[in-house]
Amino acid sequence: MTHAAGPAFPGRAPRLLSTGKYGSHLMYRRSAAAAVLLAAALTLTACGSGGDKAEPAAAAKPKPPAASSVPDPADSPAASAPAAAAEAKPTGPVLPDAKLTPKTGTFKPNEKQYLSGRVPEKMDPAAVLQSGQESCQRVERTAKRDKDAATGSVIAGEIPAAKDTITILCPEQKPILDAAAKGFPDGTRKSPAAGSYRALTQSTTCTWESRSKDGSVLSAGPEAPLKAGEKIVATIPAGAAEFTSTGCYAWVPA
Repeated sequence: MTHAAGPAFPGRAPRLLSTGKYGSHLMYRRSAAAAVLLAAALTLTACGSGGDKAEPAAAAKPKPPAASSVPDPADSPAASAPAAAAEAKPTGPVLPDAKLTPKTGTFKPNEKQYLSGRVPEKMDPAAVLQSGQESCQRVERTAKRDKDAATGSVIAGEIPAAKDTITILCPEQKPILDAAAKGFPDGTRKSPAAGSYRALTQSTTCTWESRSKDGSVLSAGPEAPLKAGEKIVATIPAGAAEFTSTGCYAWVPA
């Protein structure tokens, strides 16, 4: 296929250019590049239009007290897989204590104590130990920034097997465990102890109420709209049969 290139000059025949084999390839490349750019633009448009829909749900999720924190490696999906295995002792066959040995080196006495009855029969004990160590590191790092946040993570069940993990593998974090033992997580609590409690969150969506046995509301809050960073305190009166909170993360005695 040929086409005329350039203007016609008097007395001179128009010069014809042949696209040839290489010209066809160039035209193909340009068409392909244009298609790729169009697809990318459509993808970005789709992402931009759907992204805003998820924001309200994320904003309503209870938040720990730290307003902004450095992402913790132990929170990543890759790290959560072995942690799930260590959350509770398995109900199936487990490795006997005599076989709790790493591929290289040896386990310390406290590490063997932690692993006892906790390693599924076909699982590497080192992987289970690693998840416990990562939980200890998470508590330690969080406590350095904000002790309330570390306490709340234990209360909320975000630290797998927190009691055994801290007591056996990182006893220096026992004060966090002791503080968590006095609190309770967000949600519904039956027969709550009367008193004042502080929410371990900065979320302005935290709401709560206590009810009597007949279902009547004894107390509720907040009484006024919350401001960012403001402490949230709930009072549970004597005789309350149920205390329910939403978006409050965790509670400790005020």
